[in-house]
Amino acid sequence: MAIHATTVAVVGFGYIGACIGAVLAEKRYRVIGIDNRPEVVEEINRGETSINEPGLAPAISDAVAHGWLSATGDYAQVTDADVIVVTVGTPLARDNKPDMRQIEAAAESIAAHLRPGHNVILKSTLPPFATEQTVRPILERKGLRAGRDFHLSFCPERLAEGRALHEFATIPVVVGGVDAASTTAAAAFWEEALGVKTIPVRSAHTAEMVKLACNLWIDLNVALANELAVLTDAIDVDVLEVIDAANTLPKGQHHVNILAPSIGVGGYCLTKDPWFVHDMGRERGIELRTPVTSRIVNDSMPDFTVRVIDRELARLGKTLSASRVAVLGMAFKSNTGDVRFTPAKGAISLLEASGCELLVCDPWVTTVDAREVTSAPLADDPWEAIAGADCVAFFTGHDDFRRMPIEQIAERAPGALILDGRMYFTREQIDQMEHLGLAYRGIGR
Repeated sequence: MAIHATTVAVVGFGYIGACIGAVLAEKRYRVIGIDNRPEVVEEINRGETSINEPGLAPAISDAVAHGWLSATGDYAQVTDADVIVVTVGTPLARDNKPDMRQIEAAAESIAAHLRPGHNVILKSTLPPFATEQTVRPILERKGLRAGRDFHLSFCPERLAEGRALHEFATIPVVVGGVDAASTTAAAAFWEEALGVKTIPVRSAHTAEMVKLACNLWIDLNVALANELAVLTDAIDVDVLEVIDAANTLPKGQHHVNILAPSIGVGGYCLTKDPWFVHDMGRERGIELRTPVTSRIVNDSMPDFTVRVIDRELARLGKTLSASRVAVLGMAFKSNTGDVRFTPAKGAISLLEASGCELLVCDPWVTTVDAREVTSAPLADDPWEAIAGADCVAFFTGHDDFRRMPIEQIAERAPGALILDGRMYFTREQIDQMEHLGLAYRGIGR
């Protein structure tokens, strides 16, 4: 495959930026990763990455080895790029408003080296009108005009961790520019680069709202599943049986599609984007109820999880404070090492406060990141963690844990309570556990 003439600068080489850069480099685009963190630049230029995403490390290594990808902290190198993709963070400020400092700083640095013909594509999650009212004025300070001298658009990022490289090259891309020419330019780039369908929308602020709408829907849907789980727990009904049957109902163009309950919602986007939406409403005199509801429900699940553990241990004649609890999984999502805003942190903190003997294991999470979650002892191996445990609490559904034979779990932790926070064991597996003397309880199961 020939090297493309187009050069792409990816500004912000964190999780999303690295995934985008790796995929574009695999497509033989010249990619310049720009990041303010020297350790990230050095790591990438060694052909390495500490981001634990399936397929990312070998893709980075190959791209750097062949000269398709390099990293720098020098924003002047955006001058050599044809396309500038911005993926810096927009965290939540203390007042639940979006913290725009990183995107503003990136825009300032890009503006200093902007030239006619640049195609600037924003992928950082932004509240509506930020592209036009915050980023555009900064980029235009030196006299160049968006839509006339350079293109400017917003294309929401919709990747799911654990499948990011595949999804980036397959999921349709929503494109909204500050003018029709910018929309066309961004769509043409993604269609050429990825061969994916593009979905043009009327404006950049429409595209910004698409991202928030997607994440609000997910958070609300999970909140529905979680509240159903709390209810079915009380009436001794299996919530997954209810959801599976309910999801067979045709409704509109699709089917009912209730997602799965768990110990809570985590990650960088779902925990903050509903608050972005809520803040937008308040600024316009509208008190939106659904974003607050979904956040309250989903944030309550770690507490519910620990209360279930306490109750079920009591049924076994044990007290939580005198029990040995093995927690398997800290990451907020299965088969990733990402602990950002993980609900496991709240549940583990409550277990620590209970006075129980606690041991935590997550083979996907680095020791440094694990210490952001807990100060409890860490086990390198799940078998070490569960030995002699009164409760084995699966807080993440890693494949590593799914490969653990139930017979061996029963041998290592005889008579233990199995708390299923995200493994979604089948009815056959649950029957096997109970046959082997284990006590099973899931979220709403």
